[in-house]
Amino acid sequence: MNHATTPRVAFHHAPHTRSTSTLMLLEELGAQYDMHLLDLAAGENRRPAFLKVNPMGKVPAIAHLGELITERPAIFVYLADLYPEAGLAPALSDPLRGPYLRWLSFYGGCFEPAVVDRHMKREPAPTSFSPYGDFDTVIDTVDAQLARGPWLLGERFTAADVLWANALSWALGMGLVPRRDVFEAYVDRLMARPAIRRAADQDEALARAQRRTAA
Repeated sequence: MNHATTPRVAFHHAPHTRSTSTLMLLEELGAQYDMHLLDLAAGENRRPAFLKVNPMGKVPAIAHLGELITERPAIFVYLADLYPEAGLAPALSDPLRGPYLRWLSFYGGCFEPAVVDRHMKREPAPTSFSPYGDFDTVIDTVDAQLARGPWLLGERFTAADVLWANALSWALGMGLVPRRDVFEAYVDRLMARPAIRRAADQDEALARAQRRTAA
């Protein structure tokens, strides 16, 4: 794909949110994007202008070629495939494609529901109805996969690592997952990458600017 002539990605973002991982991925990919910044504290994500973009009022959201993409696993699959030269998505013919999709889906289908239930101090649904079974098994499953390291799929760094390491960083900071060496080392490896550090610094600067405006 010739990115010089391809429409740029429209990226709807709010700093210090789940959307930060998408900013990190865009920087890792070297993507061409236009950021549309939202102030969640001011309720901009619930105003009619943004609800026309995403009726759920959620970030991240991207638009490309006239179509909306939401939900981080879908956004990550789309963007990493859009920029194959970055090498962050195993090809369809690659044996790692299945595990790559598995772990992107495991994040949204198991990890996040388990962590949110824990954060909200909610009792999980009975096992036969729960999307994730039980919290400890989810955490142990992630631990076992990362122990194979250094990345989620072993030696291969992929877009899934951007999603997972960012999520674990947040969960560790909030005290929502146990502080295990394998988790902390994984987060540290991601944060040492220049593109990730650049995105994190940009995100922090955006957050500071919004705080100054609010004050």
